[in-house]
Amino acid sequence: MSLPQTLWRAQAEFQKIPTSMKGKGSQQAVMSTSLRVSPSIHGYHFDTASRKKAVGNIFENVDQESLQRLFKNSGDKKAEERAKIIFTIDQDLEEKTRALMALKRRTKDKLFQFLKLRKYSIQVH
Repeated sequence: MSLPQTLWRAQAEFQKIPTSMKGKGSQQAVMSTSLRVSPSIHGYHFDTASRKKAVGNIFENVDQESLQRLFKNSGDKKAEERAKIIFTIDQDLEEKTRALMALKRRTKDKLFQFLKLRKYSIQVH
């Protein structure tokens, strides 16, 4: 559907709206030009050719120290251990995933242990 056809249909739909809803008194509401617009309506296409191609391993061109810094700067207390897991060469992808999930689970368990201990110590006093 071309842009003029789209505008014509929008104007026809606008004319179906009761006058009481269009505006107060003799003022008529002005049709909004904000229609649902996509590049294909105007004949343009998204420029996907300049985007980076997806890769299977997002850590492919990253060294271990850079990855540790990235994790550390994001607040990860186990940055070194997490980077070692990712850069272990003899593990396949599933093993790495399991190791990272186990690390996450251990961290979560320690947090819950701390919170329970803190709650218990508050109740005792």
